[in-house]
Amino acid sequence: MEEMIVTKDQLIEMFLSSLIQDSNFGWLYNDLFYVNIIALHEKDPKYIYDVTDAEQYKISPIRQK
Repeated sequence: MEEMIVTKDQLIEMFLSSLIQDSNFGWLYNDLFYVNIIALHEKDPKYIYDVTDAEQYKISPIRQK
């Protein structure tokens, strides 16, 4: 799986369609890969009041050891 950048609306749709699911071990993408979801902010972090609210998010696979 390659890293991807999605909009907030796309990320919400991924959860609603169960493409991304919450499991006991983390976020599961497409029932195959565990992923990290990272908020991408355009503002300096000291000016962000809600760190979970971003316009874009990066979804990257968690590398297995």
